[in-house]
Amino acid sequence: MSDRDKKADVLIVGGGTSGGIIAKQLAEDGFDVVCLERGGWVNASELPGDKPEFELLGGQAWHPNPNVRGSAADYPIEDSDSDVDVWMYNGVGGSSVLYAACWSRFLPSDFRVRTLDGVADDWPISYEELLPYYEETDVEMAVSGRGGDPAYPPGAPPPLPAHPINKTGRKAAEGMNKLGWHWWPGPVSIPSQDYGPLKQCARLGICRMGCPEGAKASTDLTHWPLALKHGARLITNARVAEITVDEHGRASGAVYIDRDGTERFQGASIVVLAANGVGTARLLLMSSSARFPDGLANSSGLVGTRLMLHPYATVTGIYDDELEDWLGPAGQQIQSMQFYETDTSRDFVRGCKWLVLPTGGPLGTLARYASGEREDREIWGAEFHRKLREGIGHTLEWSIIPEDLPDEANTVTLDPTLKDSDGLPAPKITYATSENTRRMLEFNTARAVEAHQASGARQTWVSGRRWAAGHLLGTARMGDDPTTSVVDGYGRAHDVENLFIVDGSTFVTSSGVNPTSTICALARRTGKHITAGARSQAVAA
Repeated sequence: MSDRDKKADVLIVGGGTSGGIIAKQLAEDGFDVVCLERGGWVNASELPGDKPEFELLGGQAWHPNPNVRGSAADYPIEDSDSDVDVWMYNGVGGSSVLYAACWSRFLPSDFRVRTLDGVADDWPISYEELLPYYEETDVEMAVSGRGGDPAYPPGAPPPLPAHPINKTGRKAAEGMNKLGWHWWPGPVSIPSQDYGPLKQCARLGICRMGCPEGAKASTDLTHWPLALKHGARLITNARVAEITVDEHGRASGAVYIDRDGTERFQGASIVVLAANGVGTARLLLMSSSARFPDGLANSSGLVGTRLMLHPYATVTGIYDDELEDWLGPAGQQIQSMQFYETDTSRDFVRGCKWLVLPTGGPLGTLARYASGEREDREIWGAEFHRKLREGIGHTLEWSIIPEDLPDEANTVTLDPTLKDSDGLPAPKITYATSENTRRMLEFNTARAVEAHQASGARQTWVSGRRWAAGHLLGTARMGDDPTTSVVDGYGRAHDVENLFIVDGSTFVTSSGVNPTSTICALARRTGKHITAGARSQAVAA
């Protein structure tokens, strides 16, 4: 038996954001950790952001949609019954390689939606319980920002000072000030100065295609080198086919297919799933057995249900001012929680976060003209040149993230016909945007038009609705009751005592903010819980 097949203390499936967080922590705490990652390491020299054709590459080999990207590490996604596309990245660092690095925490109300608003369910944990882990992962992920945001309770400020607010953010803030609406410098996991292995942001504005400067906190840079230094083993290009269980119903390890097409087994005393809200549901459903005929840890029947995707909208404004709208970080310039909480005078519950991001290069500018609610959408011929002259350097975009409430009809299931290249079933996404979300977006896009007008925009239009979703949440929700949840408040499966889940699938509600900060805080909390309970942890035979 090779070293790679020896039984580990902890097996982690997924070497992305949450997988990197918990791998580093458990390795530092002395556990023998093995991680199986479907993709490989990212070579910074291959990232598109410092190349003249960066936008073309970002729409092809580095596209966030695996169905477009089609790399060897990806599995296909059947999304014909979904309102939105699903975005993810398979590789060391996971979607943190391609994320915008917006680092907003949940608000306290997000954990108490049933109590406050009579919808969805409360979380089994509170903001106050998670606060120490928010603050710890802020430090680990090089968060830059300004403390004292009145939208949040008091707490430690980010470890690094906020980035200077670019012209786009300042112009957007002008309108918010005129209207008396909340805004704050947007916290980002992008260092405003050199920090550990990360360089100071070079302001390229291409964060969503990966950072060739090494100036964005993705766990392939921040966590995996330290995890490996402390003895963790990371097996790349490993396609996990099944989580196995022993005769007592405890997780015993995973069957995976290596880069040579050979089927292997990795045993472990504890198994941790960190494969995102689609990948984890897929793997649990693929791991059916006589003991678990409907999928592993699925006695509740909820694995793969209540998928939440944050189908966002964008509102574009064209300005006479020179805004240098391509400059980073991207990451958010400013964010607003003005319309975040429920207002009973509106015809929907819950709310949205707003944020200003860079608008990119020529293709990004033209895409905004060609999409959304605009009568003049022609972009070819003479219009091509006119709109580029008019738009480049003069564009400001408000992006709007709505809280996507859980619905058991929105699901991840196994497609009966579509397979990946190893013959494993592809996930099928069934997702419909709710009427509550539609009303929420209608209200907030109308307010964003007002904000543009207050800032002095000479043209404004809704440039995108429900484009795509990179926030994959809710398919293995946490809770105290095993009949209505998949895992407990620490991410431990109710049905399988040594199986933990640390990705966004455990979310009870989606909130209206970017979820990565909360995913990382939950993963760190689970890691500490595993360490604290290690002496009493039952192990697989």
